[in-house]
Amino acid sequence: MQHFQVVFLGGGPGGYVGALRAAQLGLSVALIEEFRVGGTCLNRGCIPTKTLLKSAELWNEVKKAKEFGIHLGEISFDYAAVMERKETVVNNLVIGIEQLLKAANVAVFRGAGTICEPSRLEVKTEEGVETITADNVVLATGSVPARPPIPGSDLPGVVTSDELLSESSLPESLVVIGGGIIGLEIACLYQTFGVKVSIIEMLPTLLPNIDAEIVKRLVPLLKRSGIDIYTKTVVKKIIKEQSLAIVVEESNGAIKEIPAERVLIATGRRPNLRGIDVEVLGLKTERGAIVVNNQMQTSIPNVYAIGDVVGGIMLAHVASEEGIVAAENIAGYKAAMDYRAIPSVVFVSPEVATVGVSEQQLKADGVQYKVSKFPFSAIGKAVAMGETLGIVKIVADEQGVILGGHIMGPQAGNLIQELTVAVEKRLTADELARMVHAHPTLAETVMEAAYGINGKPLHIK
Repeated sequence: MQHFQVVFLGGGPGGYVGALRAAQLGLSVALIEEFRVGGTCLNRGCIPTKTLLKSAELWNEVKKAKEFGIHLGEISFDYAAVMERKETVVNNLVIGIEQLLKAANVAVFRGAGTICEPSRLEVKTEEGVETITADNVVLATGSVPARPPIPGSDLPGVVTSDELLSESSLPESLVVIGGGIIGLEIACLYQTFGVKVSIIEMLPTLLPNIDAEIVKRLVPLLKRSGIDIYTKTVVKKIIKEQSLAIVVEESNGAIKEIPAERVLIATGRRPNLRGIDVEVLGLKTERGAIVVNNQMQTSIPNVYAIGDVVGGIMLAHVASEEGIVAAENIAGYKAAMDYRAIPSVVFVSPEVATVGVSEQQLKADGVQYKVSKFPFSAIGKAVAMGETLGIVKIVADEQGVILGGHIMGPQAGNLIQELTVAVEKRLTADELARMVHAHPTLAETVMEAAYGINGKPLHIK
């Protein structure tokens, strides 16, 4: 029976990053993973979708080549080859993580893990069951797609993102149930490759956690691209006669059937408690998620939990940071999670990114604030790129301290990091604006929006 100072149950972006950090701090570390390291993000989520979206982006760019003076012959795409590249990218990254774990002397156990007691775990492998013990355990089992109780949701052709992203051919039509990040990214991907796409959302708006003005600007662009969007629409059932159809009730009470070759269930994810008997262990949970403090410690002192299994913000980079915090606390350092400045990116076209509080949150809380918006169309770099749609929006308190940043536009996912630093370090808009920004770059939009908080943007009337 092997013993370790810390065992991570799950090898996703929280588990493997936490394991690497624990090893850096001199702890003896084990990691249990049933499938492949990298978790949902690397194998079935973030990386596969972004790899496919890069191919879609290039396809769009090629179609616009004439606008830039580039003349091409007949163009086409091979979706099977697109998927093959995706698999290559994922496999190479998995191998890279495995090499990192090996170099850090992290013992990796392949199999289904179960925490039997706070200091004892079992791993079911092809060879049998192996027991390992630990001074500390970190639960990092992630999440699984949440399937709502819709009649017909078990019909053939009704899939989750995990399943859809493994298909090597495109359907003629796709209905996406759910207007969150996962649903929108896949909708844009499939629409770009010629699939007829519809999105159904029961709430009044898509992306309810994103700044409302940003979403209001994005939705017409999605519709213009050819995506049908139904908000305030309830899915009543999914039927299949000769083909699939989704029966919905629209906001006016009308019943409508929307045909589709594939139906994607994208209504969110729920914590994965497989291998964790919370009642036997005595772990405190809330709404199906494990309860932790800001040091990622559960109700059992030597058991920690990180990532999607604790609910909250289900993002890979959040899980990674939580893994680092857990590792540092186990190693005797004082570390705590701060969720005030967590960036989030929606990889649609144009990209959307956000950090901190939104304008509607400030209004709802009755907080006095300042707001500034600056369009990409007023920046030379964006004009040169031919990508002028979108804005940078900054909200600040009355003293000019930046509380939130919201971007729709080219490379929003990269640009948001500067605003993340501003929110994290409580910079004022003037402090951000007076940092010299390289010209010509898209980052100048952030600088101009920061100047605008005090009414003095330079390149707009």
